[in-house]
Amino acid sequence: QVQLVESGGGLVQPGGSLTLSCAASENIFSKNTMAWYRQAPGKQREFVALLTSNGLRNIADSVNGRFTISRDNTKLYLQMNSLIPEDTAVYYCNRLKQDWPWGQGTQVTVSS
Repeated sequence: QVQLVESGGGLVQPGGSLTLSCAASENIFSKNTMAWYRQAPGKQREFVALLTSNGLRNIADSVNGRFTISRDNTKLYLQMNSLIPEDTAVYYCNRLKQDWPWGQGTQVTVSS
């Protein structure tokens, strides 16, 4: 079964940038529509961005213009710029169907 491992989170000041990475136990990124999700404290997990197998992207309105999703042969990425405190959450990757086991996620904290 596919195992997903997110990394790259941390503490950043408002206006800062981070790049998250998602690694998998199999070569799955170019064959699936992959997505980033996030879950803030006390809230449900929400969609952030997706990247289809043929390169189409969809970005949530709340992060559009600030976040970029990309991939290479081995990893999925989320470039996050102009971070705001409302971006504080645990970030996860999964395919759009969300039927693979969730990884542990990576914590992003935006605070001065």
